[in-house]
Amino acid sequence: MFQTDYGANPGQGIATLADIERVEATPWGELLPARTTYALLRLASERHPQRTALRFLLHADPGARDFALSYEGLAERVTQAANAFYRVGVTAGQAVALLLPNLPEMQFSLLGAQAAGIANPINPMLEIDHIAAIIDATGARVLVTLAPQPDNALLWDKALALAERCPSITSIFAVDLCSYVDARSAQQLEALRVQAPRPARPEVRVLGFSAALAAERSDRLVSGRTILESDLCSYFHTGGTTGLPKVAAHTHLNESFVACMLALLQPGPNVVLCGLPLFHVNGAMATGLGAFHAGWEVVMLTPQGYRGEGVLKHFWALAERFRASSFSAVPTILAALAAEGPGTADIRSLRQVFCGAAPLPAETAHRFEQVTGVPVCEGYGLTETACLATLNPPSRARRTGSVGLRLPHQQVRIWKVDAAGRAAGECAPGEVGVIGVCGPNVFPGYLRAHDNEGIWLAPGWLNTGDLGYLDLDGFLRLTGRAKDLIIRGGHNIDPALIEEALLKHPDVALAAAVGQPDEHAGELPVAFLTLKPGSTAGPQELLEAARALVPERAAVPVRIEVLAQMPLTPIGKLAKAELRMRAARFVLGERLARHGIPARVEVAADARHGVLATLHGAPAACEEARRVLGAFAIALATAADPDATA
Repeated sequence: MFQTDYGANPGQGIATLADIERVEATPWGELLPARTTYALLRLASERHPQRTALRFLLHADPGARDFALSYEGLAERVTQAANAFYRVGVTAGQAVALLLPNLPEMQFSLLGAQAAGIANPINPMLEIDHIAAIIDATGARVLVTLAPQPDNALLWDKALALAERCPSITSIFAVDLCSYVDARSAQQLEALRVQAPRPARPEVRVLGFSAALAAERSDRLVSGRTILESDLCSYFHTGGTTGLPKVAAHTHLNESFVACMLALLQPGPNVVLCGLPLFHVNGAMATGLGAFHAGWEVVMLTPQGYRGEGVLKHFWALAERFRASSFSAVPTILAALAAEGPGTADIRSLRQVFCGAAPLPAETAHRFEQVTGVPVCEGYGLTETACLATLNPPSRARRTGSVGLRLPHQQVRIWKVDAAGRAAGECAPGEVGVIGVCGPNVFPGYLRAHDNEGIWLAPGWLNTGDLGYLDLDGFLRLTGRAKDLIIRGGHNIDPALIEEALLKHPDVALAAAVGQPDEHAGELPVAFLTLKPGSTAGPQELLEAARALVPERAAVPVRIEVLAQMPLTPIGKLAKAELRMRAARFVLGERLARHGIPARVEVAADARHGVLATLHGAPAACEEARRVLGAFAIALATAADPDATA
């Protein structure tokens, strides 16, 4: 049986596809000491009860107090949370919605909900309509959220609105910060929680999370539940940039398999910094179950993670303080950290940094490594693969520009597809096609049946929607997201080609390329840039530079727009959907102005049409605007008749 500790590790030294095949000589079932998330945590607690599992910083100041919890303590809190959820009616198959920032209580709730029923972590920054739709889809009985804070009751207000709108909710657990502040502040927080408004529906109970846990047993599940590997353990929602978010279901086996592969591929000991949000599968696995199963120490960098005040400013000092060995980030965070630079901080403990969730521009990786001396290991995965599908070996064998080798006992193939999106044959090495994944980590599907249409290339093979190729040595290289391709007159342009070229300009900090609607070509490439501090380069100067830097003539942007701040998703990925809307708004507005039409246009993502442009103005002006804009492949509507399309 494989033991995930700091000793013998059958995955240690993995550098090639042959090494992975060597590991696969052992059946995958024998590499998993347990196949449920709760059992993995209990085993970790038994192996090293007094080792530190969690540290938490409420503030990012390098000298701020940290709050530590042992593995024994973590297992006890998770068990108490599971029992508290069971006490209010949560059983197998029933969901607990988690609307929390990055707190230790989020870790307790996430794993405790999986032991009692199903965890449903939700991005707290989503609009209330989206959160309500997720809860309605999952049927969550319980909501765990943050109690009111001084000058900030946003999450509590959302919780009250959700309790009113979502009839499935019967209980709300209020998490306070009393354990992390001084006695006087704790009294104020407790008073705020007690005096907070209550749900309008009298049948909805409100319980203090800390008190509820303290009242429960910590040594066993009082439900007596036998958890099966095939049981659903979590519902993670996807981005939801158009329409309502999709809700992906994970089984206990999905997450247990990934946790064990993470431990196998990354020899310990490890101290990992947690800055990604725990409502996202990357944060939940890489700085949650995967880390705990391996016996690592997780340092949680404030409730807001990388977005927390002072976190990026003091990041390198915090890495020195906790002797961090690794952390996970997205490309925009690496770019910001490289710009900040480690200064005098001693970061020799850092062995590598893992990057995922979005393609990593080569120039960003180069800058980061040049400034810090820390190698970047890029990986690849999706919510639908329980976080991970490929990973670069955390050693000298990594290949810059690739997202690494497949996980042992999980297959990656590149497929040609037919018009229906079904597999029509396998691509040769080096040939670009649709990336398909098959293995124990691949989820069973989305909650809503219609969301499952077209997601399987072949039985068991997930259509990732990403384009890429495998080189002769089995390393996966991404070439783009199928939906992000810029299609200029039938010619496919990879946005990464433009972005990586522009990042070579000494004044450019971030770059994002998208397709701008065009009457004749369908789309034309445009680029949005943010500049380094002190730069005075203007759009025209940068456009001239782009003509020299972008290697493909058709890919040269027709327009460059400099932004003070790049729009980002909650986990720090470039919000390209927002940029596409911005580009469409610009070109449509420009056409109306060119023709002197006194109408205004609003552009938004739309579930049915992809992009919907709504015209505002007098009827005659809107009719003339329809005529002028009708050549664009964009759905049009008027404010008075929003469902009418061209």
